[in-house]
Amino acid sequence: MTTADRLDAYLARLGLESAPAPDADGLAILQAAQRRRIAFENLDVRLGRPILIDGDSVFDKLVTRRRGGYCFEQNRLFADMLGTLGLPARPLLARVLLGAAPGDIPPRTHTLLLLEIEGQPWVADAGFGGSFVPPLPLQDGAEATTPDGASHRLRRTDQPGDVLGDWLLERAGPTASTDGRSAETDDWQPQYAFHLDPVAPVDLEQCNHWTSTRAASRFTTLHIVSIVLPDGFAALTERDLSMARGPIREVRAITTPEEYRVALADVFGLTLAPDDVAALPLFAPLNSSSAAE
Repeated sequence: MTTADRLDAYLARLGLESAPAPDADGLAILQAAQRRRIAFENLDVRLGRPILIDGDSVFDKLVTRRRGGYCFEQNRLFADMLGTLGLPARPLLARVLLGAAPGDIPPRTHTLLLLEIEGQPWVADAGFGGSFVPPLPLQDGAEATTPDGASHRLRRTDQPGDVLGDWLLERAGPTASTDGRSAETDDWQPQYAFHLDPVAPVDLEQCNHWTSTRAASRFTTLHIVSIVLPDGFAALTERDLSMARGPIREVRAITTPEEYRVALADVFGLTLAPDDVAALPLFAPLNSSSAAE
């Protein structure tokens, strides 16, 4: 498949008839489209499958096979497509602070992108599973709003060399349009912190391996799926399905593998074979109960 063919397939996957302009508006259009059409998910981790983050593997999974993925997959695809459009981007590593206890120093388990538009550095992130984060110019105090009613801003920490990072991304807005880790307040909350240090491919491989294999981590113990809605956010964590449109959130429990499979398809655009759904550890108690009967 040629580079042009890949771009066409990617745009079709996003529901875009043509490539947006390589400017700030185009960046926002492309990122929003990817977040609305390609779900954030870790189900292959829970099925014991390796997470491959080379360009060919990511394109095959997220575009050709129409699956979702987490940040190392999502932002690899996003970076590759941005480069094709004339907006080369490089990865950054971040520590996710959303849901972390005060004083905790989380590992660098998140990646986002740094790029330049008309001489101005920007950060973009198509792979944050907690909420919808829009592209932002890399400026202290830069702010942007999203259709779910939330505001987002960047702050320079003024502490060069801080182990958490020189930059902090914050969010203020309805907790409904998050994956549930947000505190019950509309005030500013830290989402993640990052440095601008160069990141080598081997750094991404190491962080991806840790994220997908470390025992007792969020990604190896929970089944996580989320997607951005035009005016909100949908999240499926274990068997709890949350759908928010504006400030209104509806939550319901998923009780059977078939109900889970249908929710994946109808809400998140994911098609998983019934055998794969049944093999998820999420349904191991049900499978054991059935076998006992």
